[in-house]
Amino acid sequence: MSEWSAVQEPMLNYAQAIGWVRLEAADAEVLRGGPHEPFFTKLLTDQLLKLNPGVLDAARAADVVRRLRLLPATLEGNREALSWMRGERSVYVPAEKRERSVRVIDFDNASENLYHVTPEWRHQGTRYLNRADVVYLINGLPVAVSELKNAAKKDGIAEGITQVRRYHQETPEMMLWPQVFGVSELLALWYGATWSHARKNIHNWKDDAPEAISYEQKVRGFFAPERVLRVLREYVLFLEKEDVLTKVLLRQHQTTAVEKAVARAQDPERHRGLLWHTQGSGKTLTMIGIARHLLARSLFGEKPTVLLLLDRNELESQTVGNLEAAGFHNPRVARTKRDMQQLLTDDNRGLIVAMIHKFDDIPASLNLRRSIVVLVDEAHRTTGGDLGTYLLAALPNATFLGFTGTPVDNLAHGRGTFKVFGSDDEQGYLHKYSIGESIADGTTVRLHYQLAPSELRVDRATLEKEFLSLTEAEGVADQAEVDAILSRAVTLKEMLKAPGRVAQIANFVAEHFQENVQPLGYKAFLVAPDREGCVFYKQGLDKLLPPEYSTVVISAAHNDDELLKQYYLTGPQEKDVRKAFLRRNENPQILIVTEKLLTGFDAPLLYCLYLDKPMRDHVLLQTIARVNRPYEVDGQEKPCGLVIDFVGIFERLEKALAFDSDVVASVIENVDVLKDLFRRQLADPGANYLVHARGWNDKDKERAITAFADKEVRKEFFRYYRQLSSLYEILSPDAFLRPYLKDYEALGMLYVLIRNAYASTPYVDQDLTAKTRALLRQHTSVSALELPNQIHVLGPNELALLKDSEDDDHIKVLNLRKALATAVDAERDQNPFVVGIGERAESLAQLYEDRQLTTQEVLAAFVALTQEKVNGSEEQKNLGLDGNQYAIFGAVRTMLPTVLPAQALALDALFRQYPHAGWDSQQTSNLRSALYKALLPLIGAGKMIELTTKLLMLKRVPVLTSETFQTATYSVEND
Repeated sequence: MSEWSAVQEPMLNYAQAIGWVRLEAADAEVLRGGPHEPFFTKLLTDQLLKLNPGVLDAARAADVVRRLRLLPATLEGNREALSWMRGERSVYVPAEKRERSVRVIDFDNASENLYHVTPEWRHQGTRYLNRADVVYLINGLPVAVSELKNAAKKDGIAEGITQVRRYHQETPEMMLWPQVFGVSELLALWYGATWSHARKNIHNWKDDAPEAISYEQKVRGFFAPERVLRVLREYVLFLEKEDVLTKVLLRQHQTTAVEKAVARAQDPERHRGLLWHTQGSGKTLTMIGIARHLLARSLFGEKPTVLLLLDRNELESQTVGNLEAAGFHNPRVARTKRDMQQLLTDDNRGLIVAMIHKFDDIPASLNLRRSIVVLVDEAHRTTGGDLGTYLLAALPNATFLGFTGTPVDNLAHGRGTFKVFGSDDEQGYLHKYSIGESIADGTTVRLHYQLAPSELRVDRATLEKEFLSLTEAEGVADQAEVDAILSRAVTLKEMLKAPGRVAQIANFVAEHFQENVQPLGYKAFLVAPDREGCVFYKQGLDKLLPPEYSTVVISAAHNDDELLKQYYLTGPQEKDVRKAFLRRNENPQILIVTEKLLTGFDAPLLYCLYLDKPMRDHVLLQTIARVNRPYEVDGQEKPCGLVIDFVGIFERLEKALAFDSDVVASVIENVDVLKDLFRRQLADPGANYLVHARGWNDKDKERAITAFADKEVRKEFFRYYRQLSSLYEILSPDAFLRPYLKDYEALGMLYVLIRNAYASTPYVDQDLTAKTRALLRQHTSVSALELPNQIHVLGPNELALLKDSEDDDHIKVLNLRKALATAVDAERDQNPFVVGIGERAESLAQLYEDRQLTTQEVLAAFVALTQEKVNGSEEQKNLGLDGNQYAIFGAVRTMLPTVLPAQALALDALFRQYPHAGWDSQQTSNLRSALYKALLPLIGAGKMIELTTKLLMLKRVPVLTSETFQTATYSVEND
């Protein structure tokens, strides 16, 4: 089945069934006024007038449309477009002498909007013309884009995502209005926010009900009009991250939490709820989503107050910045206890941001209103002690929603966080998003730990006596509490900071970082026992690594000596360090910290955490979660987060993390587990694959390639090897690997051979992990693992040699497929005639993969196609025609075998006369008339119309002459 019939047409039908009005591509283009127009102008104007009585008249509506046309095709423009859709922009109404908000979409009365869906949305940008498979529009404005692939297509999802990225690069004008995109190949539906298409921001759509849902259910669930409205209104957020604008789309666990939280706030009987979301899963964004939802509506018949409580000064400015970027203009911030008390006494409505300590000793029953919702960040520590009591007493009728990644105490005991916030739910929480779910969804990566050599770890008895066994250390939820305990652990601190030990650990860190972390392109934290320890480690590392590699980030304190003051950073300096740390290939590469940046600092490049500070429970979990953020670059994904333990905390994991056993098991694993897995994977199924990797001459390679002719066998091998190489990436270098290197290298060479053999273009080893790539390049080259007698230049001599060779026919097919694809890829931008050959070649390859053609049949077809390509290139050269002219020559020859080169030149001149035909309707009409006139005397009226239509459908490529240098590329990619 074709992509249209299998995926695209069904999506349109399902969308139509849930309330979207279907428009055919030609009708949609008419409503737009051509492919260069961004939206349905008249329909939008009519809706603006309908939704804004007394605010817009015809003139002001026209001015709004004019302003919408002027938005830049950038991320900033996309944010402004969403602000218009949300009704956050206004016009001046002279009769009222004031600004009035403009309603572009009616979120409260969904039936007042017009919903359309259309296929084949062509958009002519400044340079390129691209085409999206399906576009969804509300009131004439595109709000969502879908890119669809056939289920039979290999890596269809990846290809679709790449295409969405290409749209942003080539035709950003097309992506100005859509806020979300979906990619599907029938089996899965992946989604993300436009202008935010890094792999970690794209997620697989799931359904709460059945385990495996159908394509129809996915389309109905994701594109349901009421859901799209919620996405536009509440679930798309723009944030400032280290002064860089970013865009996020709340993921399903976040939107579910928002809906449950809002329902709890509306519940007249229940007033509390705990949202237990693992570290790194985006709790702050969930809180912002809840606030947006609540403040857009009334609560118990009145405008609500949403109180956002934090427990860190450094989080306050960061949170306020994020709120402002998300559309909360000038949120009220309680700077003092007096401010907090006054805001509540005055019964302020809207959003208030405050630190929890502002409630210290605040009067009881300060505000009795029911429509107050308190969102408590890091609830496991924020409401501890008297502060929680003061808060609950001050607002006795409010709804309290606590957010935590590390609830205090075991669930079975029903104490701490569960007692304060979970009392209204039988299971102790309103919504849970576990570590296991987060890893499965790709929201976070797995964590692994490795104990440092025993001679570097502190004395176990001292560690137990002065820290781990102390009652006050149990359940500590704050770095300051840990520091207070350590300040009294005199012997332990002396051991930790002994000069000889610090020097040894600095040497270990420098060596490990250069061998295990830096080659991967990642960065590291070194967590020291205290601020003085940070300085000692900096001095030690500077003797072993360039000084610019590492930076100390510590807080200032009264009575600090000159040694500590040397390493102070000003606010702007620290900000610059944080921003540089987030960028690949920039220094610093190691941050030396002890309390700063261990919460709230999100650095996806952070891979390794060197831990030399005693901690446990919530503080430990928050600290090690710094390395659990996913990251991808050049197709390589961060394999895990790694913790090197110099203290010995993880010698007794159950004591270090005193949570329920199922929670502890999912938090972190010993690297030894990975070693055992690597060993077992090499034995089985590795041994079954190694039989194909025992020789590399042409006959050996031919046998190996033939053994993987079945695509399912190849897919399983590729999956196996990617998992194995991920393990190698984490473990290497390690003496443990020495007995296995020969077999691992042989499997790597087999992987490259098979990938290259069955790839349609020459294989580039960028999909290999960094250390595996380095290992293979030491001993071999990609060229040594090519197909037997691989063709590098496609010409008549090469074709003759291949046909006469003794290679297996299967190898000949693969060789011709690769040679054709390479030639087409190299020439597609100069010679349109090769594009059709390339498409036919891929169709043949797919039929062969699906066993619908025999090897002999497909070989004969490939030989014919190759001969056609070789003959065509030779003929084009002899005729002296460029790519466009030869494409015209070939098309005309199908109906007029006696066509002359001069006639092709004359027809090409007509195309040059109307360079914007294809997207400018007037030029298209004029060109069609001119072609009729030119072709009529050559082939007569009967064939004239058919040939003209054929010529107009030809792909045109830019020809860099003085006449055409400034002509836009007006090709349509048919994917």
